[in-house]
Order: sequence, then C-alpha cells, then structure tokens
Amino acid sequence: MLLGFLLSTSVATVQPATRLMASSAAGSGSAGQPAQKATLKPAAAKASDTSFDVQTEQQLLAFANQSRQQAGAPPLTMDAGLSQAARIHAQAMARAQRLSHQLDGEPSLPQRLAATTQLQLEEEGENVALDYDAQHGHEHLMHSPRHRANLLNSVYNVVGLGVARNGEQLYIVQDFGSALPKYSAAEVKAHVAAAVTQIRRQAGQPQLQRRDWLFADDAACSMAQADKLVLPSSTKLAESLSVLTYTTLHPETLPGGADRAVAGGRLRSFSIGACFGRTPTYPSGTYWVVVSLA
Repeated sequence: MLLGFLLSTSVATVQPATRLMASSAAGSGSAGQPAQKATLKPAAAKASDTSFDVQTEQQLLAFANQSRQQAGAPPLTMDAGLSQAARIHAQAMARAQRLSHQLDGEPSLPQRLAATTQLQLEEEGENVALDYDAQHGHEHLMHSPRHRANLLNSVYNVVGLGVARNGEQLYIVQDFGSALPKYSAAEVKAHVAAAVTQIRRQAGQPQLQRRDWLFADDAACSMAQADKLVLPSSTKLAESLSVLTYTTLHPETLPGGADRAVAGGRLRSFSIGACFGRTPTYPSGTYWVVVSLA
C-alpha cells in the first residue's frame, strides 16, 4: 500500500500601501512572498508512464464539495484554466518524481495560475499529494490540518484539479482560488466616486464636484506599466492639493488612511483615474487607482 505524501501552501494577494502626496505622487509596490519548496522524493517510477486521470480529478472534486457541504462552506467550481495549471504542475512533479510547490526553474504559484486563467484572484492556495486513489488521497488530505484548511476554506470558490498517473502512483494537485468580479474602468471609477461621496456625507462635508480629466486614466495606466505607485513627473495631477494612488481589488472601499484626506474641509472637486493591469507584483491583476483632490 502506497503511503500518501502531502504538501500545502496558500498565498494572499499583497497590496502596496496607499500613497498620499501633496502636489505630487511617489511610491513603490511591494512583492509577495516566494512560494514554499520541498524536496520529498517518493519511490521511483518511469516518467514515460505519466498520463492524466480525469476520473480521479472528478472524484476529488466530488469529495471536496461533500466535505465542504458538511462544514458549511460553499461548493467549489471547477475552472478549466486552473485545472490546466494543476495538470501541468502534476505532470512536472511526476517527471521529477518529487512533491513540491515550485520545482527548479518553475514559476511561483500565482504566476502559474495567472498564465492559464483569466480569473481575477484575490487569494490562491495549493495542495499537492502522492497517493493511489481518490478516496485515500482525499482522506489523507483531510487528516492534515493545513490541507484540510485549504479544502474547507470558505473564501475559495474555484478550484483546478490535476492528477498525473505514473504507474500506480497518483501525483495530485489542487489549485484553489478566490475569484472576484471583474469591473471596467468606468465601473471602478463609479465605485470609487460613491465611496468618496459616502465619506464626505459621514464627515458632514459638502459633496465634491467630480471632474473627468482624460489624463487621469493615462496616469493610472502608467503606474501599472511601471508596476509602481509612481506618477509621471509631468502629469497635471501634481497641480492638485493632494493625490491618492493605490491598488485595489475592492474599488467600493477606499484604502485605510484615505478617509481623512477625502474629508478635508477645503476641498471642492475630485477626479479619478483607473486602469486594470497584470504585473510581476500582481500576476492575476489589480486595479491601479489615482484620486486627485482639489
């Protein structure tokens, strides 16, 4: 009987701190933590024997959703893109005859998932295991606290499953994600404007006039292209009293520290620039936002 081997990891999207500047903007993003590595090497098997086990993948999904239902967590939806990433990684582990979240020369988990899916993910997690059938694989995962936590995490709503069969061995990969709704730039700006209005109302301040400056979106996109919270020195936004630059996956909520700036008594108007961008810091993408207050 083949002993089950397990590894798990989880990744939360890292958002750089909000920048509040007088007259001009400057800042930089912060990179996420590297994925974990492992060097567990199970019994040898020929890489040429590797094939995908679709039936086991479907069984693992059924077992996972059954356990989630019992725990009161919403079901996981299978995503083709995440499953592609899981299969690629499962096959790579089978060929290397090793369990790992990042084999030598392989991209990190967020980068692997972003390469195969268009989902906008706020959090990602992964379980990898070596077993011999779906039932025992699921049972072994559920008996491990970290793997169980990934399987029952109510934040996750999508999953990709990859099972590479190498003889009697099954290399199992479960790639979890928290997928968010996608917004257009106009929708992002509408959410931000509503948040600004709410803050002003709660502070007892008059509503600000919203001004649509065409170069505001260009400024936000320039930050995305640079992967930094830095505005071009030539931008007219520098003429404003203050400028907020930040990244977000939840445009309906302003970042911490923005309330005080937005509630200022001398303000009369504001403008918003927004741009969606996938960058090395944000492989799955994020919204880059510029709020100019005058």
